[in-house]
Amino acid sequence: MDKVALAERYQQVKATIPSHVKLIAVSKTRSVEEIQALYDLGHRAFGENYPQELRDKHPLLPADIEWHFIGHLQTNKVKYIAPFVHLVHTVDGPKVLDELQKRAHAAERMIDVLVQVNIAQEETKHGLDENEANALLSHWDVARWPLLRVRGLMGMATNSADMAQVAAEFHGLATFFRAMQASNQVDPAVFTEMSMGMSGDATTAIAAGSTMVRIGTAIFGERA
Repeated sequence: MDKVALAERYQQVKATIPSHVKLIAVSKTRSVEEIQALYDLGHRAFGENYPQELRDKHPLLPADIEWHFIGHLQTNKVKYIAPFVHLVHTVDGPKVLDELQKRAHAAERMIDVLVQVNIAQEETKHGLDENEANALLSHWDVARWPLLRVRGLMGMATNSADMAQVAAEFHGLATFFRAMQASNQVDPAVFTEMSMGMSGDATTAIAAGSTMVRIGTAIFGERA
């Protein structure tokens, strides 16, 4: 691993991210050494996609890392991350919320979550459509999920070179986000986060109002 090159890439990426936007370094399949090297440069927010991988890395790295779960989360895998995860970006229905609540209770902690909305024109993307997300948020059951705090929305745009389409998808999510904030269905002081944008479309996402971008390759480099 070339630590000098890592530092250069990290600084280049950081220079493109406004101070009000959180940079989440996507560290899936990256080694503990690579994550530690980025930590040593001062970075604290890391994103993982696979529950068992995150479970295994967590005890080997500094305790003050802010772990974001950004992959599809199956209910039978929640137990691996619930005791320590900082934010789950990919909640897509009551079933996973029920399991998160159960595991939060066992761990005696609150868990922050984002509701994933499917904004892409792709069958493979997970998430709720806007109507489903609206129904979930407008009927949020505090008695059922007392230890879960919904902080906002997450969306992934279509994997396309057509940036006009990507921008339209991000703006659509931002419009829905603002509508939810303006309603009396969420607490606007808590419902503040919009996780949009990856290495290829972060600038477009930030222009649309993203508060968190998830960037891996542009920081860590191409996988060997």
